[in-house]
Amino acid sequence: MTEITLIRHGQANSGARNEEDYDRLSPLGRQQAEWLGAHLRATGGFERLISGTLRRQEETAAALNLDGRPHHRDARLNELDYFGLSHAIQARHGIPFPDSPDAFAAHVPQVLDLWRNGDAGEGHESYDAFRNRVLGAVEDAAGDGAGAVLVTSTGVIATLCALALGLEAVMKARMFLRVMNTSVHRFDYSDGTLHLSQFGAIPHLDHPDRHAARTHF
Repeated sequence: MTEITLIRHGQANSGARNEEDYDRLSPLGRQQAEWLGAHLRATGGFERLISGTLRRQEETAAALNLDGRPHHRDARLNELDYFGLSHAIQARHGIPFPDSPDAFAAHVPQVLDLWRNGDAGEGHESYDAFRNRVLGAVEDAAGDGAGAVLVTSTGVIATLCALALGLEAVMKARMFLRVMNTSVHRFDYSDGTLHLSQFGAIPHLDHPDRHAARTHF
């Protein structure tokens, strides 16, 4: 059995309406990652760092500052194309892009459901292809041995949790919305099966003076 740790990137540019503008850490996002890095260095047990190739993921990995441990990049850890899917679904189904946190919370289940059912139009990575690539990234990381920290994004984490727990699509959408920035998730991989052992830990933000730094967007 091999333990794999997944971390969501720090807070990005949450007011953006396209991927290019969104894909960078906010000052708070960088601080979140630095605090988490200090916690990880104090607790140990990590031999290597793997991130996706998105800017916010790489910036988070760099801000963790894990004492010179090797940093590998794997594009299979990149997020689903939420902005692209959203704009395609708006054009196809008339569902507007959200303009508030409450609207976003209602938007996510609609987008994920239409995407999973193949109703998001052409030209996008399919749900099955996304699921297979993220599971493949975890399988390969586990195959290289214990002690891997993977920096990724909400959709990847929620998908892996849903696979490990056998959740229906509606529950996956709810989980998508509960993954905090720089939260820590642990999985055990054994005999080709993924098991969730920890969801959404934020020990680096449990200090009373850091509670305001807990963010989802």
